[in-house]
Amino acid sequence: MEFNDFLIDQGQIIHKDKDDHLFRQGDMNSSLYYIKQGFLKAYYISEDGKEFVKSFLSTGNVIANLTSVHLKQPCSYSVICLEPATLIMVSFEDLYQRSLEDQSIARTIIEVLLKLALKKERREYEFLCLSAEKRYDLIQKNMPELLEKVTQNDIARYLGITPVALSRIKNRQ
Repeated sequence: MEFNDFLIDQGQIIHKDKDDHLFRQGDMNSSLYYIKQGFLKAYYISEDGKEFVKSFLSTGNVIANLTSVHLKQPCSYSVICLEPATLIMVSFEDLYQRSLEDQSIARTIIEVLLKLALKKERREYEFLCLSAEKRYDLIQKNMPELLEKVTQNDIARYLGITPVALSRIKNRQ
């Protein structure tokens, strides 16, 4: 069975409005979500209440809080819809069990996990090795849709800087 067939056969289509959460940091969640349509933000809230943007997700992406779905611990971050979204929700446990029996699904999961690992590796490099200005340049070059869909505060949080610092970067360009 192909991954897409599994989603159609076992998944539940859900609709979320703007500002609806898929899950929140601290909650338990056992689902994997395939984004059919929409734009979402994954974010952390620190102990002192400060928000840090982990990533943005759009149509065709898959999201699950691995800490919750695999380790059975509370979600380590939250996901909120920045616009109305249509998703396919499946049980991660059902998908995992099916992957043990079906090589096609297992290969797709490996590809999804490799894509995630590469994305995390790239983001880690950018944070550790590039200036905020160079990180902003990469957004302009590689993710221009963010500049149209996301607030300046969220862009600053994604870059790991204050909105004032973002304004200074933009004024220098």
